[in-house]
Amino acid sequence: MTLLPVPHTAIIVVAAGSGTRLDAGAPKALVGIDAHSILRHALDGVFAAAPAQVIVVAPAGHEGDAEAELDAAAGDRRDLGRVVAGGATRQQSVAAGLAALWGDVTTVLVHDAARALMPSAQIDAVAAAVTADTGVIPALPVVDTLKRVDADDTVVGPVDRSELAAAQTPQGFPRVLLEEAYAAALASGVEYTDDAALFAASGHRVIRVDGSARAFKITTPDDLERARHLLGASGTSSATSAPTGIRPVTPIRMPRIGIGTDVHAFGGEGDLWLAGLEWPGEQALSGHSDGDAVAHAIVDALLGAAGLGDIGEHFGTAHPEYAGAHAEVFLGRTRELLAEAGFSIGNVSVQFQGNRPRFSARRGEAEAVLSGALDGAPVSVTATTTDGLGFPGRGEGIAVTAVALVVPDDSRTV
Repeated sequence: MTLLPVPHTAIIVVAAGSGTRLDAGAPKALVGIDAHSILRHALDGVFAAAPAQVIVVAPAGHEGDAEAELDAAAGDRRDLGRVVAGGATRQQSVAAGLAALWGDVTTVLVHDAARALMPSAQIDAVAAAVTADTGVIPALPVVDTLKRVDADDTVVGPVDRSELAAAQTPQGFPRVLLEEAYAAALASGVEYTDDAALFAASGHRVIRVDGSARAFKITTPDDLERARHLLGASGTSSATSAPTGIRPVTPIRMPRIGIGTDVHAFGGEGDLWLAGLEWPGEQALSGHSDGDAVAHAIVDALLGAAGLGDIGEHFGTAHPEYAGAHAEVFLGRTRELLAEAGFSIGNVSVQFQGNRPRFSARRGEAEAVLSGALDGAPVSVTATTTDGLGFPGRGEGIAVTAVALVVPDDSRTV
């Protein structure tokens, strides 16, 4: 047995949910993502953070399964871990975790096991921001356009998203105030949507730190598939089995390739923007932003390689902030999305088909601009005509194909 210093921080990992919406035939935390369960991946992130007491709140009757996952993830920190049975509600489960805290603990973090791919740095950031009278949540800005809708699905009006944030976990609190807030909530019978709301209802302040796109919550089968893409698992593991029934799948931490295409017709206003450059005197391409089909194809290739959706999801007409935006904005934000998901960019190769503009004289300039927007990742751009065939040959527009290589980082053990 290895004796470790008694930590002053504890992490309660809430894993007692039934997973009804996941419809996997097992408690959600015990469903397989790849060769490992959701709970195992969550615990890998927890034990990669600074040492803390770790309390896993397991589904009643599945404490043994949770113990096995804890043993596998904890390594030489096993003395810091414990499993307790959860209650009928989330609040009852967290209360069971609070009852198991060591006496020396002063800061408590509550983490949903369903946010299985959360970077361990997020735990450390939350723990560091907690004070004696202030709670902390990690959160992301809301990027979708939000509407207020009445009971008959009539759109009533817009919602100002500048005042909104999407809360994640772990959420951190000073122990004494959290225990008092939980006692009051359990006595009142009021159920809160998260621990921060419960804490704030007792009159305490909660602040925000930056969250991570990788810390999304696995709730539906689509979420589970997204997690599998991000982990780079080959094949499909059974989503209906507990850990003892998961078919082994070998995770692949290898470079990944994505393909992107984009097409824009001529007919926009102003001068042409293409490959990150302005082309004075050339007819503009039409589009929601500046119509830069080269940049847009690169974005799709990068997002596809990382399993992060497509350009319409992140930059489409539902995102008016990107109207008229140029390549540097699109590529810079895409680079951030990949970094948050644990990927770096290897290189990009892109080719556009069109009769104009005459590209060769500005090739080096375009490649430098595009590469700079991707933080120095090499970008090569070629151009070709179609010998008068198709809409590019008729001068109606430009078609682009891009291929991108991304590399998973090694900061997370799969």
